[in-house]
Order: sequence, then structure tokens, then C-alpha cells
Amino acid sequence: MRTRTSIDFVGINQAALAALPALLRRWLPRGRPQGDEWVACNPRRNDRTRGSFKINMRTGRWADFATGDRGGDVISLAAYLFDLSQTQAAGCVARMIGIDPEEARHG
Repeated sequence: MRTRTSIDFVGINQAALAALPALLRRWLPRGRPQGDEWVACNPRRNDRTRGSFKINMRTGRWADFATGDRGGDVISLAAYLFDLSQTQAAGCVARMIGIDPEEARHG
């Protein structure tokens, strides 16, 4: 019988940072790099001008300075963009970067 374990959010987030530029091109294709940040229109609102929605590509921290929405990592960004729970987003991100979500767990 399999026991319930918790997802290794830290490990998935660390692995996702290396793939973050590619993930951002996929998730926010109208965005563009600007220094260490990806600047994009926020697809969760009627945003037509880049500038207020930014993701730091080194740390994964993100914010929409027009609404105050923000998060500290790649998983929280995926959860926000796709309206997922943190657990669902962790599984989604893990699969996108080639990590088996079942193996990205610690007991």
C-alpha cells in the first residue's frame, strides 16, 4: 500500500528555474525579456500593454503591479496563470520540465 507523501515544492521550483525562460515563452508568448525580467501582458485580465506584469527569471518571483497579485516561485506562477491549486501546479510544472511528479516527493 502506498503512503501519502508531500510534494517536493522546493526541488521542483529549483529545477524549473533553469527552464523558466522556455516556460515563459510558452505560457506568456506575447512577453519579452527585459534584463532579468520577463515583461508580459497578464492573461488573467484585460491587459493590452506590457509593463505591469513581470517575472524575475533568476528567482521566479512575479507580480502584477496593477492588481497587487504576486508570488514567490514558478509553481505559484503556474497556479495563478492556469487557476490551479499549488499541488496541481507543482505536478504540471514537474511534467513540463521532465520530472516525474511521483518521484518529486519526499517523505
